[in-house]
Amino acid sequence: MKYYIIAGEASGDLHGGNLIKALHATDPHAQIRCWGGDHMEAAGATVVKHFRDLAFMGFVEVLTHLRTIFSNIAFCKQDIADFQPDVVVFIDYPGFNMRIAAWARQHGYKTAYYISPQVWAWKESRVAALKRDVDKMIVILPFEQPYFAGKQWEVAYVGHPLMEVVKYHRDNVAVVPLSDRPIIALLPGSRAQEIRLKLPIMLQAVRHFPEYAFVVAQAPAQPDSLYLDIIGKAPVQLVRNQTYNLLSQAKAALVTSGTATLETALFGVPEVVCYKGNKISYLLARQLVKVKYISLVNLIMDKPVVRELIQDDLNEKNIVEALSQLLAESPTLQLLRQDYTDLAKLLGTSRASAAAAKIVWELARA
Repeated sequence: MKYYIIAGEASGDLHGGNLIKALHATDPHAQIRCWGGDHMEAAGATVVKHFRDLAFMGFVEVLTHLRTIFSNIAFCKQDIADFQPDVVVFIDYPGFNMRIAAWARQHGYKTAYYISPQVWAWKESRVAALKRDVDKMIVILPFEQPYFAGKQWEVAYVGHPLMEVVKYHRDNVAVVPLSDRPIIALLPGSRAQEIRLKLPIMLQAVRHFPEYAFVVAQAPAQPDSLYLDIIGKAPVQLVRNQTYNLLSQAKAALVTSGTATLETALFGVPEVVCYKGNKISYLLARQLVKVKYISLVNLIMDKPVVRELIQDDLNEKNIVEALSQLLAESPTLQLLRQDYTDLAKLLGTSRASAAAAKIVWELARA
């Protein structure tokens, strides 16, 4: 079978890579063409466009890159038409993927969506378009299946793919020590614009915790120069392609909102969730987004398990205060550990990638 898979961000590349491995195990003759990154390429797919050229975050940022976005959409449609896949698979990235899904439906391609757009958070009107254009929706968060059932749409819940990824790493990969001091991890995101906004603020904590080694997890798609220009002479260490090794030994972490918040929690690392965006984009988002939390940890647990520092609250004083609570044997830390245990139980132990691959394969051959 021929599969065309589209992921536009680092997390989509990670999950797409594991989906591709599972597809090859399910369908040994699979031909896979994709938009993604290093994980998807390493899994055996032909990468047409790398996500580093696709990830635009925020309303203002998208507007300033409209010409590039429309050019990419046109290219993608033509590439699908040339490849003639048995199924087109979309991984999150809704602004782009939903446009391609509508076109694919009109042109008779079978479609599957793995990792639903967060329509439960904002743009609920998209549900109608998804039901129209997607043959099979595959969801990974426990509350999504009942949410879509309430919209009269039966979707497939496979569990969260991070469970298997983190478990494999913890069971099979040896920890490589990064410092002889206790470590605080800094995960400033994968996009250049968010790194430029958040890393300088995260670095303000360094001088307050001289007994700790601060280690920055570099995004694979970003150059060293981006980080070095921000860090300057600050006494911090950079690591690339070692995020899980870093989390395996960190005592606490400052983490950009997104998939990394859940990864950090599954490694049991106390964290402070950091978010800061373009002011106009943020103000617009506040009017449109209807969820109580920005981190996956809090959304899944439906309570404030980890502290979120958002926009103006992301400052030196608040970061230092939040980190101090997490680095001491406080009631806050004890409660956090229990909540992390409950989170893992809630997400279950299912092999999400294999389950999703089976659904996609069955759709392709139907």
